[in-house]
Amino acid sequence: MIDDFAKEYLHHNLRKTREVMLWKLDALSEYDIRRPLTSTGTNLLGLIKHQTLSESRYFGEVFDRPFPESLPRWDDLGARGDDMWATEYETREEIIDRYRRVWEHSDATITALAIDSPGYVPWWPRPNVKLFNVMVHILTETSRHAGHADILREQLDGSTGTTAEYANPQRDAAFWDAQCAKIERAAKAAGPTRA
Repeated sequence: MIDDFAKEYLHHNLRKTREVMLWKLDALSEYDIRRPLTSTGTNLLGLIKHQTLSESRYFGEVFDRPFPESLPRWDDLGARGDDMWATEYETREEIIDRYRRVWEHSDATITALAIDSPGYVPWWPRPNVKLFNVMVHILTETSRHAGHADILREQLDGSTGTTAEYANPQRDAAFWDAQCAKIERAAKAAGPTRA
């Protein structure tokens, strides 16, 4: 009984967090979803592309249920990092559609297997895993990247939250300038600016 509850609970949260990832792209230009927003090049569409590859591997190869489409191999050192950004030839629709097809494949794996079904992750130090381990790993990774996406989206237009329904209320620039100034004063009062 608890196994079914745990599996459904994790699966439900994964489905919701996937949707958060896609919502972060809504109403943004092609440029804004692709442009690097950190010093390492992190961008919104690249996060989706990365999640696609990661989820396809973990719910595919790990359980001997490979995703049927060709994707870069996890052990292809020459392609490492290519999943973190989109070329000008890859469309938003292609990347999102592939992500949704991976969801379907992953969901089929989750539905077909018991939570204690064995899998094998050759790149992990302890490669023998259960479906439970992989579900927790992918939910954690997707949640982590949803947090990245939230910050990136906030940098672009101030939008935060998990869905349009729960988005933080839009405030004007004066409010945020005052808020940041208050936080800056507290940071400076706490101690020196250099460690």
